[in-house]
Amino acid sequence: MSDTKTKQPLLQVKDLKQHFPIEAGFILKKQVGAVRAVDGISFDVNEGETLGIVGESGCGKSTTVRSISQLYTPTSGSVIFNGLDLIKAKGNELLDARKNIQMIFQDPYASLDPRMTVRTIISEPLEIYKKRGLLDQNMDKSAIENRVEELMERVGLNRAFKNRYPHEFSGGQRQRIGIARALALNPKIILADEPVSALDVSIQSQILNLLHDLQKELGLTYLFIAHDLAVIEYISTRVAVMYLGKIMELSRSSDLYKNPLHPYTKALLSAAPIPDPVIERKRQRIILTGDVPSPNKERVGCYFYDRCPSRMEKCKTNIPGMTRIDEHHEVACFLYE
Repeated sequence: MSDTKTKQPLLQVKDLKQHFPIEAGFILKKQVGAVRAVDGISFDVNEGETLGIVGESGCGKSTTVRSISQLYTPTSGSVIFNGLDLIKAKGNELLDARKNIQMIFQDPYASLDPRMTVRTIISEPLEIYKKRGLLDQNMDKSAIENRVEELMERVGLNRAFKNRYPHEFSGGQRQRIGIARALALNPKIILADEPVSALDVSIQSQILNLLHDLQKELGLTYLFIAHDLAVIEYISTRVAVMYLGKIMELSRSSDLYKNPLHPYTKALLSAAPIPDPVIERKRQRIILTGDVPSPNKERVGCYFYDRCPSRMEKCKTNIPGMTRIDEHHEVACFLYE
């Protein structure tokens, strides 16, 4: 892993917000509110590491990576990659930066065009960048063909299958195709949006091991989204815990799982099953009452206030900032001020 103490972070996300307007009226549409999917989050991703983002469904994890990659245009904030603010970048400048930021999508069935062969799917990024003059012009048809075959072998696919269509492959093989496509342009960072959640458990481990091996071989950096705590623990260097569009806790993976601080993190970890029946019977789960509040409502206090077993009066009207516990551990909770 790279020495992150002497280098600038590869990716810096600062006060990122992604609000989706709620409109009323059939003809003269008027905005009457907004869904605050991501509501002001900040974090860094260092070169060579894996930052995992975990949280329950609907907390804003997938929206975060789509906003970073500019698939969504963020409402406000900044996404700085190698010194360039992607939100302000336009045209070829943005396209050139996005060559180094690729995505692996959650659903291997929906993320591949059923009318395209594997060869076309993997080579498409190369063809697009070549036409825009952002790829080595020596990358002729033969070189692209060789690149496709090389990528297929690297992710564990038989190069003889390059003329087949996605429906001829299993879910795990389709996800390998998606990984090969993400690697085509030699990116520096890969945004993995729950890449194993749609796969069988036995296949999940194969894909996770593949991603781990690729990281070591190619020096990749990952921003890895998942709701499975075991997956995040296995693959992540650091972990950010999200709730209702906010980051509640940010820490090294080992520290977070041994010493969770935020009441939400504690509840989340207590709900994860442990493969030891003796420990599982003895441990005490933290049961959260109530439902997750609506993301349409603007908050004036702590986002976790309604369900927090440790809430205080000040939490009702004040939003806690991130408190640094030590060099690698931050938590958004008044209990640690």
